[in-house]
Amino acid sequence: MQTDEEPSFRDSVDLMVNRAMRLMDLSPGLEQKIRVCNSTYIVRFGVRLRGKIETFTGYRSVHSEHMEPVKGGIRYALSVNQDEVEALAALMTYKCALVETPFGGSKGGLCIDPRAWEEHELEQITRRFAYELIKRNLIHPAQNVPAPDMGTGEREMAWIADQYTRMNTTDINSRACVTGKPPHAGGIQGRVEATGRGVQYALRVFFRYPEDTAKAGLSGGLEGKRVIVQGLGNVGYHAAKFLSEEDGCIITAVIERDGALHDDRGLCIEDIRQWMVKRGSIKGYPSAAYTEDGSALLEAACDILIPAALEGVIHMGNAPRIKAPLIIEAANGPITFGADEILREKGVVIIPDMYANAGGVTVSYFEWVKNLSHIRFGRMQRRAEEARSLLLVEELERLSADKGLGWTLTEDFKDRFLTGSDELALVRSGLDDTMRTAYQAMRAVWHGRDDVNDLRTAAYIVSIDRVAKAYRSKGL
Repeated sequence: MQTDEEPSFRDSVDLMVNRAMRLMDLSPGLEQKIRVCNSTYIVRFGVRLRGKIETFTGYRSVHSEHMEPVKGGIRYALSVNQDEVEALAALMTYKCALVETPFGGSKGGLCIDPRAWEEHELEQITRRFAYELIKRNLIHPAQNVPAPDMGTGEREMAWIADQYTRMNTTDINSRACVTGKPPHAGGIQGRVEATGRGVQYALRVFFRYPEDTAKAGLSGGLEGKRVIVQGLGNVGYHAAKFLSEEDGCIITAVIERDGALHDDRGLCIEDIRQWMVKRGSIKGYPSAAYTEDGSALLEAACDILIPAALEGVIHMGNAPRIKAPLIIEAANGPITFGADEILREKGVVIIPDMYANAGGVTVSYFEWVKNLSHIRFGRMQRRAEEARSLLLVEELERLSADKGLGWTLTEDFKDRFLTGSDELALVRSGLDDTMRTAYQAMRAVWHGRDDVNDLRTAAYIVSIDRVAKAYRSKGL
């Protein structure tokens, strides 16, 4: 449990920002402008459900408009409150700046348990919430563009996009009012798994640098690394699946709200996911040991710990017992400021949330651009790529036959070489490039300055500097 002396989530973000700002040359006025949240809109609206009027409370916070539109997800949870939304909006500002997506930071939330309502009821609630935000331009392609977050997904984004279109029938760019939509409703291939895929790419680039892995007491590549994942929602599931199936990691434990599963030989993530989908719980899963106190496994020995659920799960109470030498924050704010101080003293390397889970906003940026351009990625160039590749293959095979060399290209190679880049391939390429470039920017500060000894501080310095430059260009 977190202690009373420990800062709140919002205070933790502010303290981390302050720690970085102390190492920067910013005027006090500019520091304050970057730090504060620009505005927060609170709405309380009623919806007639089950024969009576139910009142709901929602939030949309804008942290920084140094670039517009502002960007940030909408979460559905009973824990949603103003402080949390404002802290998440601040993280979005720094996250967007770090990965160089041209957005300011925003966040939204609705205080609701989405599991307590039928689908048609949730649609009514979502549409009314969207209506309240749209009429104040808090959902708009050029001003404020939401996305999914905890408790929301493609379905809710499709409802919001449709509601915006109904209220703005002449806006040709209406689909760009929100990202994370299903592909058939203007979404983009690869968006659902984008955050988890970004976690995978973040680890891949980290393990490309032996000097960096050595700081965590690790060596070699990802293959064989023992991983514990906390939270098997959208982000944790995809990160664990890709790391185990594509990079050879061994997922030794999965922690959920109702306990944990563990097996030192490795867990089958897809099998566990299917069990959860059918039963709504990990309890009773037959192919691994079950522990009711799932949080205890955060402290189990492993190479990589991936907190991928809620904020504050690693705090001053359990940080001294954390054994993982490398933690990658797939969730927003899973490590409190107090825990961060303890872990840094222990020499634990933390790949920070503002970088590690930026895959979602990166691919959301691609979706937004697709919606504004009104053409899917790959449509203009894919067949041209295939035609050029085919010319090369045919010429190589002709030369081989003419010279009597007797060699041929394998069918597998030809199939892969002759396939042009479709939308999914281009999205993955863009995400991979983004994660590499952002890591290199953090790494340059981490290794290039004697007063910076962790990736989180380095990430904040890079991000705050970019936000400061944007404000200065506006005359501030």
